[in-house]
Amino acid sequence: MMPLRLETHLNKAHVFYTRVPHNPARSSASLLHVPGKEVAKTVALHAGKQVLLAVLPASYHVSLQKLAGLVGGEVKLMDEQECAQLFPDCQPGAVPSFGELYGVPVYLDASLAEVPEIIFGAGTLADGIRMGNVDFVHLVKPRICSFAEVGEIRGKTIWEDISAHEEGGGK
Repeated sequence: MMPLRLETHLNKAHVFYTRVPHNPARSSASLLHVPGKEVAKTVALHAGKQVLLAVLPASYHVSLQKLAGLVGGEVKLMDEQECAQLFPDCQPGAVPSFGELYGVPVYLDASLAEVPEIIFGAGTLADGIRMGNVDFVHLVKPRICSFAEVGEIRGKTIWEDISAHEEGGGK
C-alpha cells in the first residue's frame, strides 16, 4: 500500500491517477508488460550537499556526467541507508518520484516529457501510480532536461545502485 503521505498529496491536488499493483520487484517495467519508456524509475542522488531525484525511463540509465553538467558539480548516488532516512515511509529501493513531499528537487529526463501517461513507483515495491505526464509536471514542478542514456550501463557501481536493491538509490 502506498504511503499515506503520497496518497493524501495526490488526492488533495485533485489529480487523476490509477493505482497499479504488481508483484513485488525492484523494476516493475517487465512485470507490467509495458515498454520501459512508459515506466519511470527514480534515482536519489547527491549533488554536493544537496539531494536531488532523477526521474527517467526504466529502460534508461542516469549519466552522472550529464547531470553533473546540469547541476554544476559532482553528482553521486545516494546509498540505501540515506534513502531510508530521507524516505522513512517508503520501502527500501522504492524511492518515490514526488520530491516535493520530502523537500527534494526533481529532475525529469526530457525523454519522459514526450510520453502522455507514465507509471511511477508509489513508495513500495508492489505499487505503482499511472498518471498523466501533464499532471505530474504540474504537481511536482520538475526541472526538465536531458541526462538519461539508452544502452548498457558502464561501471559496476552505477549498475548495482540503479538495478539492485542492495546498493540503494534507485529502483
